[in-house]
Order: sequence, then structure tokens, then C-alpha cells
Amino acid sequence: MARATNSPASRKRRKKVLKYAKGYFGNKSKLYRYAKEAVQHAWQYAYRDRKKKKGEWRSLWIIRLNAACRAADMSYSRFVEGLKAAGIELDRKVLADIAVHDEAAFGALVQQAKEALKAKASAKKA
Repeated sequence: MARATNSPASRKRRKKVLKYAKGYFGNKSKLYRYAKEAVQHAWQYAYRDRKKKKGEWRSLWIIRLNAACRAADMSYSRFVEGLKAAGIELDRKVLADIAVHDEAAFGALVQQAKEALKAKASAKKA
């Protein structure tokens, strides 16, 4: 009896991998053996970088907040501490958006943070 190779499914699988590898340089886009490896690496990088992107956005928000806080004569860490003491629970994304688009509202938040820090310091002394 002849050996069955399941040729249509195998060919479809290989064509699919080569389709994913379209645009890669040299053998990686032409030959299945090398394309398969390149595609697997690409998927690993994509998975890792989807996670990494979240941290990069958070870092950007913190940089924006720090710049806005410095303009209001306060450091970022003291601002966050003041917000926590004041009981304001806004995340960094929202705070950064307010800092960029609504300076008056951000100024009010900074003022509340400063007052909460003063109250915290006076409570600590007493």
C-alpha cells in the first residue's frame, strides 16, 4: 500500500506560513524551513511587545505628569502622595490627559494635593 502524505493539508499549512513571512528578507520569505522559524520568532516578539507597550504608555503618562507638576512647582512623587492623602483616585492616564488638555483643572488637583500634604504633615507633628 502506498504511503499517504496528506499532501493538500501539508501544502496549505506551508502556504499559510509563507504568507505570514511575506516581506521578510531573502530565504525567510521564500523557503518554508526558514520562514517557519522567522514567523515563530515574530510571534514571540509580538506577544512580548504587546505587554511591553502597556509599560511604555504608563511611562509616557508619568513623564507628562512630572512635567506638568514641575510647572506647578511640585514634584511628581509628592503630587501622587498628595492625591492619595486627599482621597483622589484617578489613574495616571486620566491625570496625564487632564494635565495636557485642561490646565485649570490640573492646577486645582495640584492645589488639593498640596493642601492634603500640609494636613498630613500637621497631623504627623501633633
